Amino acid sequence: MPDAARKLFLTLEERRERFRRSVSGTCPRVTVCAGTGCMANGSMRIYERFREVLADRGIRAAVALEPEPEGAGYQMVETGCQGFCQMGPLVSLRPQNILYVKVGAGDVEEIVDTSIVGSGHVERLLYAVPDTGEPVREMGRIPFYERQHRLMLELCGNIDVHDLDEYVEHGGYFQARRAALEMTDEEICRQILESGLKGRGGGGFPTGRKWELTRANRADAKYVVCNGDEGDPGAFMDRCVMEGNPHAVIEGMIIAAMGVNATYGYVYVRMEYPLAVRRLRYAIGAAREAGILGEGIFGSGRSFDIEVKEGAGAFVCGEETALIASIEGRRGMPTLKPPYPAEAGLFGKPTVINNVETLATVPIVLRMGPSAYAEMGTPGARGTKTFALTGHVANTGLIEVPFGTTLREIVADIGGGVTADDGSLCGCDFKAVQIGGPSGGCLTREHLDLPLDYGTLQGVGAMVGSGGLVVMNHGTCMVQISRFFMQFTQNESCGKCVVCREGTRQMLAFLDDIIEGRGTPETITLLEDLARAVKVGSLCGLGKTAPNPVLSTLRYFREEYMAHVVKKRCPAGACTALLTFRIDAAKCKSCSVCAKHCPADAITGRKGVPYEIDPEKCVKCGACERKCKFGAVVKG
Repeated sequence: MPDAARKLFLTLEERRERFRRSVSGTCPRVTVCAGTGCMANGSMRIYERFREVLADRGIRAAVALEPEPEGAGYQMVETGCQGFCQMGPLVSLRPQNILYVKVGAGDVEEIVDTSIVGSGHVERLLYAVPDTGEPVREMGRIPFYERQHRLMLELCGNIDVHDLDEYVEHGGYFQARRAALEMTDEEICRQILESGLKGRGGGGFPTGRKWELTRANRADAKYVVCNGDEGDPGAFMDRCVMEGNPHAVIEGMIIAAMGVNATYGYVYVRMEYPLAVRRLRYAIGAAREAGILGEGIFGSGRSFDIEVKEGAGAFVCGEETALIASIEGRRGMPTLKPPYPAEAGLFGKPTVINNVETLATVPIVLRMGPSAYAEMGTPGARGTKTFALTGHVANTGLIEVPFGTTLREIVADIGGGVTADDGSLCGCDFKAVQIGGPSGGCLTREHLDLPLDYGTLQGVGAMVGSGGLVVMNHGTCMVQISRFFMQFTQNESCGKCVVCREGTRQMLAFLDDIIEGRGTPETITLLEDLARAVKVGSLCGLGKTAPNPVLSTLRYFREEYMAHVVKKRCPAGACTALLTFRIDAAKCKSCSVCAKHCPADAITGRKGVPYEIDPEKCVKCGACERKCKFGAVVKG
């Protein structure tokens, strides 16, 4: 490194040494999860309460972003998402390796006295195994964490998001410096290609191949774009990475820039992610001040800088060409390909576009080496994948597993099993998983032992997508699930091509007819034919994949559709228009409670005689079923 650069900026080694000498590097720490979910549940009140209680006990605490006091006893840290969202707000203590779950501000004093002043555990705040109720005293032994392989998520929730030096302490920016000073552009692209890393945003295109295509095109300017426009319902993987480890995204962009010879980058983030935007901008500013971004990065003769561009939240802007249009200030609408972004992308220049998870994985690939990284996963999908696990499952949250992990391992072992609608574990049967959001498809019981990767999922009519996993129990109507995703994609259609704009609208109308009792067998035939036409004829990925939830549910749950149109009955009892209520005379106690709570006066009877429901008057509100203590009201 040139002497002039050394005078201006600390080297990574100097930053690492400074961190190790600091309070942050030497003190035990209290880590309060400050991801969006925990913050919404009051984690910042918990953070402030820890500061107050530690001060009251005479324990000096070093607080992030403030000068480091001498003799600090504990360091308070604001982190990103720790993944175990179902149990938030989360507080972890190190080096004790204790995780406290569902913490409130009122619990802080007991935690400090028991586990910081003392050396015990607050038993009621430990995670308890559902079957036995046994508390788990070590964070790493909690099944939710123990059965994952948290590679890309390793630092999320474990480091101070505002401390660049701490990221460096964990190996951060060393691979970016290596790429800038020691590797050729060809070598960078080759290593990423050899690793087998594929795009984690849904398409699964080989990352190294995309970089090589961009590198090969000569131009006076090139760009690297990070796609953080995560719009799938139920997906929050990219958001958590941007909030919890923004420097990993920046480092991945630097390496990509060195590989394709780009000089500028954009992180495109939807405006619904204000915390991610704020932390990314802070991290970019810190990296710029450290000489990691800007002119002559790492003291080299190469330059690269990044800015954050906020999108308005249109789902279609997750598509490459629509995203480019939005950054350029135009309406976010897809354009025909070719030309592809690698040839003529942002401002007409060669552009690499990767999503957040892909770019955050790039430094790991170089650190491990392409061969070691390629040993994880399956031949068709190397490495690990993050999933947002939601729905009827005990442990919702952000998880990371190697490709090839089965659905059964995810739902039963990591997720803790299927739950009832009220969240209780009652031995409910697994019905299906919607994977890949509105662009994906359904997996059923027959797929529980299917190794998850790009090829196997495509073979059963689904896709990895960005990684949303919505678990459903038997109380879920699959026609309603199809309608939910169709409503979403119809609302999000940019309207540019008629097939998508009008096709999704008509598909939604067909689904409404089926749910509301107007459907016939011909309705299902027309729905299926139209879905295939939209899939073939739409311009972009949104339209081409919009029919997937409909086609996959028709493939695996056709009998449920037929029950709606032939028997005029919803097997799950979820479609209000198809519900019927009757009173089981053998169970009825003639107590009149149901009649008193019926808003339509549809229930009649007298003492000693079972009550009856008039189907013509019944408004199907379900009040009678909820109020009956004897289970006499039967819903069908």
